[in-house]
Amino acid sequence: MLKFTPDTNVLVLTGAGISAESGIRTFRDSGGLWENHRVEDVATPEAFNSNPVKVWEFYRQRYQDSISSKPNPAHLALVKLEQFLGDNFLLVTQNVDCLHIKAGSKRVLEMHGSLANCICTKCHSKLAIKDIDLTQPIPLCPFCNGILRPDIVWFGEIPHYLNIIDDALRKCSVFIIVGTSGVVYPAAGFVLTAKLMGAKTIAINLGKPDNLAYIDEFYQGKSGDILPGLVAMWIGE
Repeated sequence: MLKFTPDTNVLVLTGAGISAESGIRTFRDSGGLWENHRVEDVATPEAFNSNPVKVWEFYRQRYQDSISSKPNPAHLALVKLEQFLGDNFLLVTQNVDCLHIKAGSKRVLEMHGSLANCICTKCHSKLAIKDIDLTQPIPLCPFCNGILRPDIVWFGEIPHYLNIIDDALRKCSVFIIVGTSGVVYPAAGFVLTAKLMGAKTIAINLGKPDNLAYIDEFYQGKSGDILPGLVAMWIGE
């Protein structure tokens, strides 16, 4: 039976599955569409360049959805694990909905960006969405009047924090994957790095992930049902 001490170095990767349990629809569960939009139309730099009004309409709605959504027991279990491990805990999420931060997680890397922020395409200032005028069809930067874009890593762009994540993968003794199908790279390849460096690998997901061959322990089901009990066991509660 796996037991953690405060010195255990744990890296957690979360994906769309954990957010789905809070009512946020996933791309894979929507027949290849996000709210009836093709990925190519709303989640690529080319889409934004050709039709920024449409892209902003889409992300306004996703931002509103994120505000109304609440963390579920899986998010709260990860907060408890972080409180036990302190600086030996790091959470990397592919989600952009801010639910981990809303739950109380502190050591979080949002590798695909955040719905809470936007970036100026001209002066590169980062602003909180709540501080900009969302009534504009295309929100403009208050500093330089440049076009703002959502702070989201779109398909074809490089995720944030890859160097930090790679370092954490090489140092962790336990790598935990929650709510991800193991399909989208580079995140799907993280487990291989952790495994090769000697980490214990654990996954919780509704379905068997594509990278199951690199996972030592797999728990199939809802993360909100499974993770709280696992965390309690791991920290000896």
